[in-house]
Amino acid sequence: MRILVTGGTGFIGRALIPRLRLDRHTIVAWVRSEARARQVLGGDVELVRAAGPEALAAAVVRAEAIVNLAGEPVIGRRWTAERRRVLEASRIGVTRDLVSAIAAASPRPRVLVSGSAVGWYGDRGDERLTESSPPGDDFLARLCRRWEEAARSAEASGVRVATLRTGVVLGPNGGALAQMLPPFRLGLGGPVGSGRQYFPWIHLRDLVSAIAVMIVDDRYRGPVNGVGPQEATSRTFAAALGRALHRPAVLPMPAFALRLIFGEAASVLLASQRAEPRVLLANGFTFAFPDLDGALADILAAAPAAAVPAARSL
Repeated sequence: MRILVTGGTGFIGRALIPRLRLDRHTIVAWVRSEARARQVLGGDVELVRAAGPEALAAAVVRAEAIVNLAGEPVIGRRWTAERRRVLEASRIGVTRDLVSAIAAASPRPRVLVSGSAVGWYGDRGDERLTESSPPGDDFLARLCRRWEEAARSAEASGVRVATLRTGVVLGPNGGALAQMLPPFRLGLGGPVGSGRQYFPWIHLRDLVSAIAVMIVDDRYRGPVNGVGPQEATSRTFAAALGRALHRPAVLPMPAFALRLIFGEAASVLLASQRAEPRVLLANGFTFAFPDLDGALADILAAAPAAAVPAARSL
């Protein structure tokens, strides 16, 4: 299958593309910088530079499937009015452009797997959240809702659409874990805020396997929670990471300190989403890393002593 991938040079995309190539798919990456993408993705991936609607339309018309992972990091900068516009344009704007190209294409892709996040649910305490739970109403929840609505518009063109609501993606050499490892390795890590908020997580390898399945399995339509089956709170996650590193993990990061640093963006770290992977489990998906201790042991065995920081998912 010929698959067009947006966001292919990001943390998830860099892991997904080799997996799809192992499945004998042909990959086309929609990129802003061909030189950087070639360094990251190697020479076996076709690159199309993001150079306007005509180039996108030409890429879409040749694709049998699209995986849309585009989106600027939501944490790392304060959410000024300008930053909010950037976050919206990189998700909603890109997705709308894809859907417009799909509507104009002949033939059309069969499936669109589009990114979203557990931020869709907002801060929900200890409420169990499945794909049928209602959305929240904070900035991230509204952003995700509009993002998913933009993707679902492709259904009017006869395309199967699945929206992947990812939690915290754990993997080597990037993602949220890269930011956590330095203080934890020094014995300075611990839970954030109260530590009681739920911390939905998934191993990167399981996430890319889920995307690979969603591309080819027609049962996947609508929202899919991209989280692991074992629940964790910020406190239990910190304890598990401390065990994996053989370090204490008891120094909390107070909520007020996070808000001083990140402003409203601190809600990404302080919100609680007790999300369950109900659709994945109902369709028989098998997690290679269903428990947190096993996932962390695998990742740390592959991770170098110092990793490149990258932002947490929504």
